[in-house]
Amino acid sequence: MAIKREFYMMVEQDEDGVFVGEIPQLKACYSQGKTLDELVENIKEVIEMCLEEEELDESSQFVGVQKVTI
Repeated sequence: MAIKREFYMMVEQDEDGVFVGEIPQLKACYSQGKTLDELVENIKEVIEMCLEEEELDESSQFVGVQKVTI
């Protein structure tokens, strides 16, 4: 039985309405989708590929997102 891992995904929506997601814990781990559901499916595949190629950066811990107004 494989060990389940959790990752946090940063999600943005570009000017064309496409959702773009990035996993900050893994280098160059990002994907996109026309819907949030499609993005989640796509990023799962990319996470698996990233984990095969490099070790998880345990020194980096996701803290959260802070909105800043100027």
